Amino acid sequence: MSSLFFHPMVVHLPIALGILMPFVAAGVLVAMWKNWLPTRAWLGVVLLQALLVGTGIIAMRSGEAEEERVERVTGEPAIEAHEEAAEQFVWASGAVLGVMLVAGALRRSRSGLPLAGAAALGTLLVLGFGYRTGKAGGALVYEHGAAQAYAHAAADGARASGDGDDDHD
Repeated sequence: MSSLFFHPMVVHLPIALGILMPFVAAGVLVAMWKNWLPTRAWLGVVLLQALLVGTGIIAMRSGEAEEERVERVTGEPAIEAHEEAAEQFVWASGAVLGVMLVAGALRRSRSGLPLAGAAALGTLLVLGFGYRTGKAGGALVYEHGAAQAYAHAAADGARASGDGDDDHD
């Protein structure tokens, strides 16, 4: 797999999880409160949040690896806005994961459910940071032309592999 478009491919998973986690966390929280699910069901919420954090870190690292190339087209301010939003998104996701882990460890005590509730509320904060990150990333592509940083490389790769060569019979 070419690393040319790795960042645009990987960013969608943490953003999608950022959107889904408030619903998942609230749903599991209510189900635990009503005794429809055992308290160990919270582990699924924790694992999904850990996946969000892990893929968010991968997305940040891949973005950092492509920063110089895209900055030549978009300029530094647009890149910095996206990078700052992404860092806030990942840090907030990690903090919520920490609260989720504590809530899971204390799930059988009186403070477990309220901590899980705080974590569920925290997913709304993460959703907001994810929105800002996605909006800044979209602005890079659609307003500042970030995709142009890859247009020549993609065309060169297609020519090198023979794609687009109209001379065959």
